[in-house]
Amino acid sequence: MNKEHYYLLLADDDEDDCLFFKEALDEITIGTTLSMVHDGVQLMNYLKTNISNLPDVLFLDLNMPRKNGLECLDEIKNDEELKALPIIIFSTSLDGEIVDKLYQKDASFYIRKPGEFSKLKNVIEKALTIASENNFKQPERANFILQP
Repeated sequence: MNKEHYYLLLADDDEDDCLFFKEALDEITIGTTLSMVHDGVQLMNYLKTNISNLPDVLFLDLNMPRKNGLECLDEIKNDEELKALPIIIFSTSLDGEIVDKLYQKDASFYIRKPGEFSKLKNVIEKALTIASENNFKQPERANFILQP
């Protein structure tokens, strides 16, 4: 899926994280268009009402109100119209058991949110580059967690 421009959807309830993400996209070399939702219920409503225009990639936070990222991942992967959507988990936590569960549930990659802006830019660009080179297919487990 090597493209010159990607339509991204960010599902994250933290306003500061959303702002940093948007600012990072403005500074990377890959062209993007970003939409945002701020909780799991809003995410699922957005996806189901935009079936004919799904994003190229969903960046999904795990800790969201109303419906968390793991619940959303389950729902997406169990929906025939949505299950092919590439999902990059984008979360502050890095619990090995949860990461294993996310891998088993077919998330594309896992990114631990970096605290530094330059690292955020690097890891987003790296995620889009590596994922697109592999047609957004899930890598081996050893390469599932992307570092800045």
